Amino acid sequence: MDTIKENYINIKKQLPEHVQLVAVSKTHPVSEIQKVYDLGQRVFGENKVQELLEKQPLLPEDIQWHLIGHLQTNKVKYIAAFIDTIQSVDSEKLLSEINKEAAKYNRTIKVLLQVKIAEEESKFGFEISEAEDLFNQYLNGDFPNIQITGLMGMATFTEDEKQIRKEFLILKNLFDALHQLKKLDTLSMGMSDDFPIAVECGANSVRVGSAIFGKRDYSR
Repeated sequence: MDTIKENYINIKKQLPEHVQLVAVSKTHPVSEIQKVYDLGQRVFGENKVQELLEKQPLLPEDIQWHLIGHLQTNKVKYIAAFIDTIQSVDSEKLLSEINKEAAKYNRTIKVLLQVKIAEEESKFGFEISEAEDLFNQYLNGDFPNIQITGLMGMATFTEDEKQIRKEFLILKNLFDALHQLKKLDTLSMGMSDDFPIAVECGANSVRVGSAIFGKRDYSR
């Protein structure tokens, strides 16, 4: 059996039905994405706008593209017409820009607020209090062309499962608190190395790349 097919089937077996799989296709060619699409996968994640713009026109229209990498405000306009979800919203300025560009296309773009939960120095993401403040602004009617559907976070890159679990549970607690104020759908936690722990901690969306596609080609 083809390795990618085998990997994909294996990951799907490990995920409960209610957990969405975002197949992270960054640095992998269109032919491999098509292969996974043909197995029934419809949600794919890319890190870079430029790479997404190269791939999107060459692949089926019903793919739901998620942007999962850091997004600069000046790049939003290039993806606003087709992006399904931006998982990596890490500033109010970015949220405002997505709202503005979505309005031009008469669309509502789904976003996740990226929250800093890792103890290591992570460059991007809201502090918990900032995420709460922004969510309250959203509830007050700011950002009408945005739908905040949930939260995204990355745990520290470590072998220490106790620490990973602790960080995921911080995000789960915030998710539950905000969900009391307005229904949220998506708690995106966990990648190839730690998604089983994330699912145990309440993730209902995981971002898996190398465990499906193999190691990345960093020369791209």
